[in-house]
Amino acid sequence: MYRIRPRTIPCYFFRPQVSTNHAHFRAYQKIPFGRRGPQYQRFSARSGISSFFTTWAAKPTFYRDVGVITAAGGAVYVLNLEQVPVSGRRRFNFIPAKMEEALGESTVAEIKQQYAGRFLDDDDPRSRMVKRVLERLLPVAFQEGSGLAEMSWEVHVIDSPEMNAFVVPGGKVFVFTGILPHCRDEDGIAAVLGHEIAHVVAHHTAERMSQAPLILIPILASLALDVSFYSANMILQLFLSMPASRKHEAEADYIGLMMAAQACYRPEAAMEFWARMEKSGQEGPPQILSTHPSNHNREEKIREWLPKAHEKAEVSECANTGRYVEDFRGALGGLGGGFAGSFRGR
Repeated sequence: MYRIRPRTIPCYFFRPQVSTNHAHFRAYQKIPFGRRGPQYQRFSARSGISSFFTTWAAKPTFYRDVGVITAAGGAVYVLNLEQVPVSGRRRFNFIPAKMEEALGESTVAEIKQQYAGRFLDDDDPRSRMVKRVLERLLPVAFQEGSGLAEMSWEVHVIDSPEMNAFVVPGGKVFVFTGILPHCRDEDGIAAVLGHEIAHVVAHHTAERMSQAPLILIPILASLALDVSFYSANMILQLFLSMPASRKHEAEADYIGLMMAAQACYRPEAAMEFWARMEKSGQEGPPQILSTHPSNHNREEKIREWLPKAHEKAEVSECANTGRYVEDFRGALGGLGGGFAGSFRGR
């Protein structure tokens, strides 16, 4: 999701359960002379998971079992490695696109219910402007991402001051009017939509779902070592989940910038957008505690990528792109029309 609002630290941490087992507490009681009171046995009561691993490690087949599990896990990992379009990054992903789209359908239903009555009409100037930009970006996205042309694309502009925009897996685009003033023009909107479409091109949602088993393994290992679930989860968030999310956001910035340039939008608009966000004070917590890169870092990375974006623009032949867009628009039957595997208005 393209989070423009001030970011907060995800509340993924579980509160530790307070045990009622008296073996977990020091007992300060008056004890009759010569009698032993309750002993402090904080570390003698092992968790069920810890006991399981201890019992398993004592078995003669332990090392064989570990070898088989490691080999099987390694095979699954290698067989599900793939390359991300545009960026070329290698990643692990075993979630099919159809499952990702099914998850998107439930999300769309929730959003429509939450913002019922606040969707702009198709003939609203803001809706038409967003659709014009999307019509130029989608042909480029179709070239980069497999299966995107078969999706039923829709755009919804929501009358809300929230500075937000996102594309749900399956091609459903949501733009909040609060972000439009910060975009300023169609080049700025292309920077925002390019980033959001890039998440779909790269199938970042499926990748995050694929990472869930990988995150579970170190959690179980930490519990076996008597590390609290709260502490283990906090460490994983700081050193695994959040960095992975920032990687996805940076990758979407790169892919979106290249697609916008290839669609003949001015690539500097993306850098200018983040500069405005920086000046407006729309900044969240320190980057290490955030799921997104800082505004300043995004601006600087885009500055580094500008030469590559200009190369994309030079070879894209914008005149031909313009004719392609007109043909694409005609096939859609205008801004309000739609067909399977196409783009539709609200």
